[in-house]
Amino acid sequence: MERIEADVAIVGAGAAGCVLASRLSEEAGRRVVLVEAGGEVDDPDMRDPLAWPRLENKPYDYAYRTLPQRFTAGRVHPWPRGRGLGGSTLVHAMAHVWGHPADFDHWSAVAREDWSFAALRPFFERVDRRYAAAKARAEGSAAPLAPDPRRLHPLAADAVAAAEALGLPRLASHNTGRLVGATANTLLIGGGRRITVADAYLPTDGRANLTILTGASVETIVLAEAGTDGALAATGLRVRGSGRPCLVEAPTIVVAAGAIDSPLLLMRSGIGAGEVLAEAGLAPRLLRAGVGDNLADHYFGAGNIYRTRRPVAPSRLQHSEALLYAKRTAPWGDEGAPDVVAATVVVPAPAPGLAAPPPGEAFTLLFGITHPRSRGRLRPGGPHLEDAPVIDPNYLGDPADRAGMRDALAYARTLAATPPLADWVAEEVLPGPAVTRADDVDDFVGRALITHHHPAGTCAMGREGVVDADLRVKGTTNLFVCDASVFPSLPSGPIHATVSAVAEALAARITVPR
Repeated sequence: MERIEADVAIVGAGAAGCVLASRLSEEAGRRVVLVEAGGEVDDPDMRDPLAWPRLENKPYDYAYRTLPQRFTAGRVHPWPRGRGLGGSTLVHAMAHVWGHPADFDHWSAVAREDWSFAALRPFFERVDRRYAAAKARAEGSAAPLAPDPRRLHPLAADAVAAAEALGLPRLASHNTGRLVGATANTLLIGGGRRITVADAYLPTDGRANLTILTGASVETIVLAEAGTDGALAATGLRVRGSGRPCLVEAPTIVVAAGAIDSPLLLMRSGIGAGEVLAEAGLAPRLLRAGVGDNLADHYFGAGNIYRTRRPVAPSRLQHSEALLYAKRTAPWGDEGAPDVVAATVVVPAPAPGLAAPPPGEAFTLLFGITHPRSRGRLRPGGPHLEDAPVIDPNYLGDPADRAGMRDALAYARTLAATPPLADWVAEEVLPGPAVTRADDVDDFVGRALITHHHPAGTCAMGREGVVDADLRVKGTTNLFVCDASVFPSLPSGPIHATVSAVAEALAARITVPR
């Protein structure tokens, strides 16, 4: 078996792994190996911002599926996740949102003060600078990473104005430390093309100390006794791919494979709850409760759809140009972390099985809650890499989430009834004006719910979590996890900016021995 030696080995080239590989290889004498199951993705659809709804089931999509969900009419939900250099930034909707300060102050309460918003803000700013540089390369001139009102769709602009009329304050962007307000999206688009985290972080000028293995899947982490206290040390990664199997050996290993694959890799390596490992036919090496638990995800009702009085022109960006965050009930614009969100989509975007008018004749308000209480779990489908995971997000399992979605739909309807957005509306198509009773709304939400593609929390950090405040797996000396799985709770908005900021923080704080 081929052996590759490094100072640090990173699993996964997504929103965290690309950041870590770039930052940790800035020191020329440090040998960094980045291991990615996918490869370079050269697909015009991936680059086309308008094509993102069509990326599901592409060769670079893991195409995961959930178990049937009790409160969503027994439906199985597709969970697309990116596979390749860029991870899920290959397939996401490109909205770039930091989150609200209170989200991270909760992290500092359950972990440590250096996960507060004040401590993380410099790392968010580093992420923004890298994306701004990638955007400048794409466009041939420097441009801020901020909404561009010159390109905003007229309908989306009227939605922003309607939110302002409801009392939401006008914001320059979502990324100012305040989230409740009226603003368009900051989008990771440059020169009319999607910008991925690989575009932002992996132009590394051919650094000789950075090795990127593509088409290389990690089967297990090699663990060894580290001393008399029972702690384990990760000594390497068993990797297989299109070439020969190899062993990547490093004194520091960071798992950055995402909220699904990171806990699966830990469990395949024997780290997890004893009964979970036994059920999957896995031999235990380190008993650690919580691996694969605490699964959280954002979701939308798809959707509150309106037939329009006049034709709706196609988007020049990516269909959904404004995420309008608000408090749960009026006054919508009160300060603090948001409770509900409406995404303005300039095409009809119904959930599978629901009917809507054709594009050009309708628009959608996707409605959702920012902090769902329901928690699910994922489990290995068996002991092997090929075994599909068993994913149960437990959507709407907490009654508070069902009540929250009723309020979110009420917010969307209020927005649509407020000029100037109301001037577009001919009639409500979905759920329809007759759907007002709580039971009827709950039934519609169950049929309309779709993932917002933000799974997190499955290797949560904290005093009771899987990893400590340094993101080190408890019970190990040198094994770290860095991706959305370490989130103790969901931030208010899309998560990829937070994942990259957490990776920037770990890269700045970690000590890598040689």
